[in-house]
Amino acid sequence: MSSNVDAIIIGAGVIGAATAFEMTKGGKKVLSIDRNPASGYGSTSGSCAIIRVHYSTFAGTVFAYEGYHYWRDWAEYLGVEDEAGLAEFRQSGCLVMQTAQNDFLKTHQTHCDALDIEYEIWDDARIRERLPIYNLEGFWPPKRQEAEGFGQSTGVAIKSGVHFPMAGFVNDPQLATHNLQRAAEAHGAEFLFQKQVVEILEKDGRVAGVRLDDGQEIYSPVVVNVAGPASSKVNAMAGVLDDMTLTTRALRQEVVHVPSPPEFDFETDGLIVSDSDISCYCRPEIGNHILIGSEDPECDAHQWVDDEDFNHNFTDQWTTQAYRYAQRVPSLGIPSRMQGVVDLYDVTEDWIPIYDKSSLPGFYMAIGSSGNQFKNAPIAGKMMAALIEYCEDGHDHDASPLQFHLPYTGHDIDVGFYSRRRQINSESSFSVLG
Repeated sequence: MSSNVDAIIIGAGVIGAATAFEMTKGGKKVLSIDRNPASGYGSTSGSCAIIRVHYSTFAGTVFAYEGYHYWRDWAEYLGVEDEAGLAEFRQSGCLVMQTAQNDFLKTHQTHCDALDIEYEIWDDARIRERLPIYNLEGFWPPKRQEAEGFGQSTGVAIKSGVHFPMAGFVNDPQLATHNLQRAAEAHGAEFLFQKQVVEILEKDGRVAGVRLDDGQEIYSPVVVNVAGPASSKVNAMAGVLDDMTLTTRALRQEVVHVPSPPEFDFETDGLIVSDSDISCYCRPEIGNHILIGSEDPECDAHQWVDDEDFNHNFTDQWTTQAYRYAQRVPSLGIPSRMQGVVDLYDVTEDWIPIYDKSSLPGFYMAIGSSGNQFKNAPIAGKMMAALIEYCEDGHDHDASPLQFHLPYTGHDIDVGFYSRRRQINSESSFSVLG
């Protein structure tokens, strides 16, 4: 392992591995360090790995539309083989229920129209045709199972939804990250696992490298914080928090896996569904299961935790999500044995990530990305590589933000949108939807 490198990346999750890949393709000598035993073993492994093109902000929509193409052309993007095989993108499509709460997706449709993103409106008959197990009664506002009125219809039924065919999910997020690791290694990157960064080294007013928990020091003029739920701790080590208007925190989440009703093969015939009426989203899962996540309604209390000390067991949140989804699918069986995932998100106050430099020259951040940025990992890695080159070449990204060209779609985005100093974006959903 090298003791002097061009860049150190803290975190070998999907965005960290993508950043390593893109930087090595640019000729940089890169070392990725992760406290876990392998790439993608942290919060990435718990990702629902949903790939979608609809966002509440225009910039988010542009970025996601670009990101879709890399998963569609995954093998071509990687350009290498992986002895473990390649992750698979399953393009199932995504249906978003139109409700008063999401303004019937008017903003999303406007963004898609401007970008020529394909979508179609499904009426209630079309929804029932595709999802015959669905009950389209309304239940807003979402409640916890013990709340008065839980499961009682409001009498305002779901009449339509917007279907986005360019959506799906990656079958194995950990494998996808391993694919990126192998692609990065093919260009010369190194990965160091089961080592934790305990100090950010500085010299002459800029970053100089890191010290590990075994006492080893590794030197580099560039350090990139892609530490996921540990990102705030790494920023504190670097002393860059006072310069930021936004913070990142670790948020505990539970995801439910339940069998599909026996009369419907959800794994084969289902699709991703985002349903703000019951504040749940779902997607097909292997074994003819349905994966169910929360869209973070007010009734689901946020559990802000320490990334190294939190409850890994299921709680009544699992049951609440399962029963909330059962309002939509009355024939859903709720097993006594809980299955699914308990893991962490790393989120900012507006649920939009920070892709930026910092107040410490040479120290960069790709953080606050959990929950809704897995889909953007390849293009986020490419953008981070461009941002680092832009700043290291002497440009002031704060005063004159990088204008980044998106290769597939041909659009340009202002990377200042993801600034650490931005004001909270009022256009955000303030949830996992981004």
